[in-house]
Amino acid sequence: MSVSQTDFRAALLDPAKAAPLDLTDADSRPAGRRFDVYRNNVAVSLTEALYTGFPVITKLLGKQNMDGLAGIFLRQHPPSSPLMMHYGAAFPDFLANMEQLAHLGYLADTARLELAIRRAYHAADTDPMPAETLATLAPDQLLAATVTFAPAVQLIRSPWPIHDIWRFNTEPDAPKPRAQAQDVLITRPEFDPIPALLPPGGADWIDALVRGGRIGDAHDAVLANVPDFNLADPLALLLQGNAITSLSTERPPQ
Repeated sequence: MSVSQTDFRAALLDPAKAAPLDLTDADSRPAGRRFDVYRNNVAVSLTEALYTGFPVITKLLGKQNMDGLAGIFLRQHPPSSPLMMHYGAAFPDFLANMEQLAHLGYLADTARLELAIRRAYHAADTDPMPAETLATLAPDQLLAATVTFAPAVQLIRSPWPIHDIWRFNTEPDAPKPRAQAQDVLITRPEFDPIPALLPPGGADWIDALVRGGRIGDAHDAVLANVPDFNLADPLALLLQGNAITSLSTERPPQ
């Protein structure tokens, strides 16, 4: 009798389960001990993948706690792809739903930031729009324009100071996190992603552009809630991060 994939995977991801009885090696011998070694190697590899993908979360929780969470996570969310760079996509929501971590409300959004940085790193390459293009446009043309973003661009919004938390745990001499909500723009101007703190209203403006809105319309909408919003600040971040790949001055169809 052959071992079902369901039974094999269940035993592989749970050290409390015995090796499937019908599982044998190439010489038809019971795979028990060999299976235990293989199972341990898989668990170690997946745990290491979480360490690599979420270094700030690992630092905040400590290795012992992270080891325990990794074991629970791999049983609830087994890998869906052979590419390890994709492992852990469900980890932020997993953290958010852990009752034992409810007092650390910032963990899930910090993990989302780390996941977004990883996605930006692995995103497809594109050619940025030359910054000089903006200089060729009259003000009314610029305000009526729509833009297309590079695949690496990521936008994370949080009621927690996730950018400060990330900096404090990754950069020497970074200041302690401030008690404030923070929105983060991630761009990849060269090889490595760069998380940048957005000014108030910046995330709303960029989000409107992502959804196809015109620069001027998005600006007016933000001004209704943030009267001192200056679009030059987030626009500069986009240009410095090679985030814009094209700009169109044609009016979208009504």
